[in-house]
Amino acid sequence: MHSPFVRPASPGLVSVILPTYNRLASLPDAIASVLRQSYGKLELIVVDDGSSQDIAGLVAAIGDDRIRYVRRAQNGGAAAARNTGLLLARGEFIAFQDSDDLWLPGKLARQVALFERLPPTIGAVTAPKILYGRDAAFNFGPGKVAMAPDPAGRLREGQDALRHLLSQNRISLQNTLFRRALCPAHPWFDSLAPANEDWEFAIRLARQTGIYEDIEPVALGFMSPDSISRNTRKECRGLLRILHKNRDVLAADPALRAGLLIHLARQMRALGRRRTANRLLLESVRIHPPAAVELSAALGRTVLRRLRKKPASKPHSAASASTLRDSVAHTGK
Repeated sequence: MHSPFVRPASPGLVSVILPTYNRLASLPDAIASVLRQSYGKLELIVVDDGSSQDIAGLVAAIGDDRIRYVRRAQNGGAAAARNTGLLLARGEFIAFQDSDDLWLPGKLARQVALFERLPPTIGAVTAPKILYGRDAAFNFGPGKVAMAPDPAGRLREGQDALRHLLSQNRISLQNTLFRRALCPAHPWFDSLAPANEDWEFAIRLARQTGIYEDIEPVALGFMSPDSISRNTRKECRGLLRILHKNRDVLAADPALRAGLLIHLARQMRALGRRRTANRLLLESVRIHPPAAVELSAALGRTVLRRLRKKPASKPHSAASASTLRDSVAHTGK
């Protein structure tokens, strides 16, 4: 396709794409947090990714003419579902919502207003979310809360956005508003990346447009047992796609490539692939010798964390995430 989307853009309209797969319990609150936005010029495209649950009936019962429902014949994953929704989008702006998260009430109004005052070369406005179910050190469990991504690593004006995003994923899709005309052509998302597809897209986005990172949180996120970000095997596959697609930049920046190899090695070790992890670590030191210092520091932090670690609590259950989500949804806080 020669243009980002098939349909012409409607000025000021925000197309919100919400993919879902068997999330009947959390979906109503996720939808409500979109429809109750103070910025009302929106359409919500709910993409049912081959669910066995009656998602169509739930959407029909809401009875809001701003919602459109589309069902994929079979489950293809989040990337494929979002690409399906993009083909139906009519808005000047594109936003995404997850079926188990909540938008804060002023999310769209704040981000549209930012676009109005920022330079026209900015193609995306992003922000953090308040994340329940893990802490800043990536310990998971009930009662743990983090601001994600960490505001300390915020992308600042004048920074090289491409290299910054290659070093860390700063864009959560549900936290971001995109100016459709400045984004890559369809398809946006790599369907071969079962996780980290948002990171891979953000890196491609940084190659062609400006990105502004706001500091105020715009969403509430919840770590569920089936969250893609807790599937290490899928994360590995997504990271391999990032390494493959950005070979040109990484070849010229050994420090950046070494950092990604160390990240991949940690994931491989978590999967029990110790030999592969060790090879990746050795390669990181070979191409960038100072990586040895980082590895030593990381090893020391790991040992200290294990010494201080308390007895493990029970895994975070779907029920506890749902209870917290329902409480926040009904209080509006």
